[in-house]
Amino acid sequence: MYLDYFGLKEAPFRITPNTEYWYAGGQRGEMLAALLYAIGQGEGIIKVVGEVGSGKTMLCRKLVAQLPDSVDSVYLGNPTLAPDDMLAAILADLGIDTPEVGRQARLAQLNAALLARHAAGRRVVVFVEEAQGIALDNLEFLRLLTNLETATDKLLQIVLFGQPELDAQLADPRIRQLKDRITLSLSLSPLTETEVADYLRARLAVAGYRGPDLFPPALIARMTRLSGGLSRRINVLADKTLLAAYAGQTHSITPAHLEAAAGDADMQSPAGTRAGLHRWAWLSAGVAAALALIAFVAWQALSRTAPPPAAAQIAVPPVAAPAPIDIAEQARQTRRWLAAAAPGTHVIQLASAKEAGEAAVLLGSLNAAVPQPVRVLHGLSRGKPAWMILAGEFPDREAAMAALRTLPVSPAGEPFLRTVGKMRNVVLPTG
Repeated sequence: MYLDYFGLKEAPFRITPNTEYWYAGGQRGEMLAALLYAIGQGEGIIKVVGEVGSGKTMLCRKLVAQLPDSVDSVYLGNPTLAPDDMLAAILADLGIDTPEVGRQARLAQLNAALLARHAAGRRVVVFVEEAQGIALDNLEFLRLLTNLETATDKLLQIVLFGQPELDAQLADPRIRQLKDRITLSLSLSPLTETEVADYLRARLAVAGYRGPDLFPPALIARMTRLSGGLSRRINVLADKTLLAAYAGQTHSITPAHLEAAAGDADMQSPAGTRAGLHRWAWLSAGVAAALALIAFVAWQALSRTAPPPAAAQIAVPPVAAPAPIDIAEQARQTRRWLAAAAPGTHVIQLASAKEAGEAAVLLGSLNAAVPQPVRVLHGLSRGKPAWMILAGEFPDREAAMAALRTLPVSPAGEPFLRTVGKMRNVVLPTG
């Protein structure tokens, strides 16, 4: 292994969800705080949705570890359990290894156990993983368990962890009562390129690494695309990349090491080959127009230096030049909008550029699929002055995420969400 070679005390990129390697970035810390608060309120069903490998199990384990001493946790990890088996598993976690025979008897047994804990000032939370695999009837049975209550308090609270398919299940009208009981719904979004860099550094630090950054920015950008920002895939790629560098006896990790790791893991970007073909779709029309304009200008230059014989001259209709884009004025308009918009308004940052001319090219390259309105803002992007291309205007995160999911990764970077409130304090140097 490469541990001694890189000065590590243990393997930093195991896929086992070890809470010592908990990463609070990518809004994970905020989600943990929200879950702890919701559990503290003691009512309703909680739902957490995320793609395969996005960190749901890690979040679940960290949450259990952070629960107050007065809360007992029950874990259901098998989505195929029938209602009677669910009851038996819950009773076992509560210390009752000999469940009664029959559903009603077990329900009465569970109710008695919950009442005893309530009288002792304790509460019980059931954590359900892989909830997207639970049959509708069994999901409805879980909802019925939340009906166990005293005159003032619920005796049981349920937290569902599942893949996005869980949302499709909950849309079924047959279990609309369960959906109505959900008081908190969270979505684990993939890590951005900056967050992937922080994630790698954090895990290496926990494992004992104290040297300079092992993964250069260009490699992190490629790793973000290959992994889709999913922590499990990042772990696999990072581990195999370090192994490839160790095999080559070098501490300088190169794109070749990452590509070898991706090949060994048989890993493509999560969207697959088709997404790769369309990855640059939202800029393609503008790029094609720019190339056509360049070709025309080059043809004109050649025509001036080497005019053809009179008999061979061809009348070329004049080509209308594209209307100039006043980037500075658009940035001023965006600042005025930013000062007046509601703080919770969400936008999508499509790309950023160092120079106004580059921003103008990006702006002129957008096609009709980009959410409207499109704005330009000059300020601080990730701490550095930049011209930012912003798209859309959404009242909440859910609407913005729905639009973001339809956008492919662009050549200029992966689109991500921003809020008006944070942009006022972070993006504008004067606040």
